[in-house]
Amino acid sequence: MPLLRTITLGCKVNQYETEYVRHCLESIGYHTVEQGDTDAGEPSPDLILVNTCTVTAESDSKCRKLIRRAAREHPDARLIVIGCLATHAAERIAAIEGVDRVLADRAELPELLADLGVTHLPSGIDRFAQRSRAFVKIQDGCVAGCAYCIIPKVRSKLSSRPIETVEDEARRLIDAGYRELVLTGIHLGYYGRGYPDDSPTADLAAGLSPGESLLPELLARLVQLDGEFRLRISSIEATEATDRLLDVMAAAADRICPHLHLSMQSGSDPVLKGMRRRQSAEVFERCCDRVRERLELPALTTDIIVGFPGETDEDHETTCRAVERIGFAKVHAFRFSPREGTPAATMAGQITKQVKRERLAELEQRAEATRRAYYDTLLGRREQFMVESTGDASPDLLTIGGSETNVTLRGTSARYAMIETTGPADLVGRLATAALDHQTDPGVLQGRLN
Repeated sequence: MPLLRTITLGCKVNQYETEYVRHCLESIGYHTVEQGDTDAGEPSPDLILVNTCTVTAESDSKCRKLIRRAAREHPDARLIVIGCLATHAAERIAAIEGVDRVLADRAELPELLADLGVTHLPSGIDRFAQRSRAFVKIQDGCVAGCAYCIIPKVRSKLSSRPIETVEDEARRLIDAGYRELVLTGIHLGYYGRGYPDDSPTADLAAGLSPGESLLPELLARLVQLDGEFRLRISSIEATEATDRLLDVMAAAADRICPHLHLSMQSGSDPVLKGMRRRQSAEVFERCCDRVRERLELPALTTDIIVGFPGETDEDHETTCRAVERIGFAKVHAFRFSPREGTPAATMAGQITKQVKRERLAELEQRAEATRRAYYDTLLGRREQFMVESTGDASPDLLTIGGSETNVTLRGTSARYAMIETTGPADLVGRLATAALDHQTDPGVLQGRLN
């Protein structure tokens, strides 16, 4: 039995794509071994697949280090590199000693799998490694052209999986016991673009006008599936939280998590213009207000870049005040890092590392206050949550224990809050409800099973 080891860096889409390749290879007899397995004396893998990320220069460096380490530790294994860095820097990756093959074009994946012995390509997956939630890739590609982002250069082709294909995959995952499905893509708001012409619903895609998406139609179909499950949307632009989408979410509040990750990046219009973002700060806030009007206590989360070229102290303060007005449940804040190959990398007005560190610390402090304030609104409520682990285990790994009672249970609520309670360990991997009574640091809501 040939042994396979996978290494994945980057986003949920990358994680899904690795799972798809693993699914294909295990169907022809490969057995997956993790790093800990080989460290414990298990045989070395015959094939190592590294799925790479290139979103930042730091991502590139980390990928190269992991590739070199894999080649050094398992010199007899066949080492194949795929993913965004493989596309962006194929020749440089191929030059690393020990690398057997670099997949520079994702369109060549069927050819790669055929070379490895896969004669039948499945339409999707029916499990997701050891995770308690399953990511479902529904879309690929981005053409937005934000000044700081390299992704349109490595994932420029827009494609969307047919509603019927996604529906079939979701049904299999639900039947396999997954209770949360996270719909993901490179730019979910483009779902419907690049739709296959032979799909039964291709006419829907053909009728899309600029700015429209088939995401509401997909959600409306998925919520009708049988079984105990919930859906989560991974990330969209604020203007893509349309009335049609919010109507579907509100009508299926028991099935679709009231959580939207809306990418803000900055609360300052001059900075947004430099970033080549598509909406103003005012439009972004209006979109957030509309979400709150249509959904019950929705969790709004976001990404923000601090220290973008030309950002002034006033711009930074404007962003912080916007965060406080909107009241995000969580802010993923990052210091701007010049990405070679993007317009922002050579812009005038680069900010010093020290200033970026100071601005990041201040933003995180103020964002923590908005998180606590939002969590306070959830106290006294009964909240559904996905039980993901017991004790101090990693909160996203499926570590099912025995059925003994009074163990610590941790999981993520529909509103994206970490919940901790006590109960039987056999609840791990299932949906439960807790009555929330207080919050503790860092960012955990305590409650009782209800």
